[in-house]
Amino acid sequence: MNASRIAGIALRQFYLYKGNFARVVPLFAFVAVDMVLWGFMTRYLNSVAAHGHDFVPALLGAVLLWDFFARVMQGLTMGFFEDVWSRNFLNVFATPLTLAEYVSGLVLTSIVTSAIGLLVMLLLSSTVFGLSFAAYGVMFVPFILILFLFGTALGILGSALVLRLGPAAEWFVWPIPSLLSPFVGVFYPLATLPEWMQWVGRALPPSYVFEGVRTLAAGGEFSVAMLGWGLGLAVLDIVLAALCFQWVYRYAVRTGLLARYSAESVN
Repeated sequence: MNASRIAGIALRQFYLYKGNFARVVPLFAFVAVDMVLWGFMTRYLNSVAAHGHDFVPALLGAVLLWDFFARVMQGLTMGFFEDVWSRNFLNVFATPLTLAEYVSGLVLTSIVTSAIGLLVMLLLSSTVFGLSFAAYGVMFVPFILILFLFGTALGILGSALVLRLGPAAEWFVWPIPSLLSPFVGVFYPLATLPEWMQWVGRALPPSYVFEGVRTLAAGGEFSVAMLGWGLGLAVLDIVLAALCFQWVYRYAVRTGLLARYSAESVN
């Protein structure tokens, strides 16, 4: 892969954000609102709960991590959607750019945009609401890594879905984090769920992250083996998503879908 081509894809996104207030504000505004909302909710719960129980590490920490996952996925798909909305695919893929370089450029864009949101959330949660990341210890890093990998996998998969079905299919992509949240136990243990939902949850990497967050916040020890399962599933999901995107791209080229890309759908 050519690093300059990958950087070129990311640079295109930078120029879209540069000097455009309407594009820059959403990078941090919505996650800031979430932190404020859930931060005050945890304060209220602490005031009415049994003495000594602190909801901040478990609840506010879970919100921070889940928002980070959503920002990773949306950061990648937004870069892809820019080419969808501008109907730029023929221009992009008429160049020597390879598919791997294109996707890598989108991932690089996602890293930057999600890092901005994460920094804002860390500052708000720690300075305003007293969230101490010492409760998670070194585990915070693999937690972030698993969510980043899984968010990247879903971003690639969502992009493949839109590439195959057309721009109107983007409405299938936006709700994905909300649809997954009941299964991964963001705010409650998986044991709370019906058995079939627990099986689905165990197949999703974020469930291991949030089980770990609750365990560490309660003062317990989280199994490194379980963390390994989550990391392994996240890597597997990226491989499967990349293969899916490659298959869809080849299908689109072979059938001429790229040239017939419409504002509604592709048959």
